[in-house]
Amino acid sequence: MKQIVPTGRIVGLDVARCVALIGMIATHVLVPVDDAGVTFVQQLAGGRASALFAVLAGVSLALMSGGALPLRGREQQAVSAGLVVRALLVAGIGMAIGGLPTGIAVILTYYGLLFLLGIPFLGLRARSLAILSAVCLLVVPPLSHLLRPHLPDPRYASPNVDMIANPWQLLTELTFTGYYPVVPWMAYLLAGMAIGRLDLSRSRAALELLVTGALMATSSWFLSNALLDRPGVMRTLAKTYDGPREADSLTELLDHGLAGVTPTGSWWWLAVRAPHSGTSFDLAHTIGSALVAISLCLLLARMAPRAMAVLFGAGAMTLTLYTAHVIMRIPEVWPGDNVEVFLRHMVFALSVGALFRLRGIRGPLETVVGRAADAAAESTRSSPVTRR
Repeated sequence: MKQIVPTGRIVGLDVARCVALIGMIATHVLVPVDDAGVTFVQQLAGGRASALFAVLAGVSLALMSGGALPLRGREQQAVSAGLVVRALLVAGIGMAIGGLPTGIAVILTYYGLLFLLGIPFLGLRARSLAILSAVCLLVVPPLSHLLRPHLPDPRYASPNVDMIANPWQLLTELTFTGYYPVVPWMAYLLAGMAIGRLDLSRSRAALELLVTGALMATSSWFLSNALLDRPGVMRTLAKTYDGPREADSLTELLDHGLAGVTPTGSWWWLAVRAPHSGTSFDLAHTIGSALVAISLCLLLARMAPRAMAVLFGAGAMTLTLYTAHVIMRIPEVWPGDNVEVFLRHMVFALSVGALFRLRGIRGPLETVVGRAADAAAESTRSSPVTRR
């Protein structure tokens, strides 16, 4: 009989990945704004699900590079080589499905670039990574605010193969102006790497994450609200908004979320915490929310690891299931934005994930990407050392 929970696998992280996947499916399929305003699901999952994915990417990087004790020397070089291959393949898959007529802002190309940018930090421990995440959170948003007026306007489209013909446009969207700009999103990755350097087998670590995350999420929420409540601030934001309109009023727009970054017509935009705004308040709030989600998933999985591993097995194959979900959103397969379509996508993901977990096998894309990454890592390990 196949082993349901492979040795060394942290089931709680798979539970968190599954939660992130379902959250992203919900934001893709369910209507974000109705007659009553921004829906509850959009307010709950909008921005938080994708941020949780990015934080978990950092956790994965840390675990693949030694966990609590970072790898050194040739072994770190081997892991780095494998990560380069993994990143390029994930980004390539994102480019391939980014041109499909789905209306989804595909995250995979950004995700692959995040992996690449995380490689230089593989040798750092938790404290250093947490400090760097905080610095990124505080410093990058104002730098981006200054820089973006000098960059090409975003196309508000997912990175795809056609964009290779315009590499500067592609690069600026991936790094600063797109839906998931990786330079400010390094705060997510580094925070996740810091988590992955902790001893996640201890309940105390999960509780510490829970408290830290709750403090970050609530303090950033209230501080942003206090700044936006100052006289004239909302009026200034309304006058300087120049992005796509996803809601009728500015208040609804900030509840719904932006398209990756804020407008640059006023420095007051840096005070918002709207989903996908990339401000310090948005990053702090969503990192805090991710810490809470991860901690709760870790604690939940300890109660019944085998059952949780099967029920949330989709979290062990999110690359395959996310890609399948995007493909199934083309008009010829499962179109529509309603609860019935959402339930179809969710049941499909959970059922396939449970089946693969029960059979003890990896997802198809995870297998292909994993084997290619392992081959690159092994080639680096076995190559002769050049002495000078």
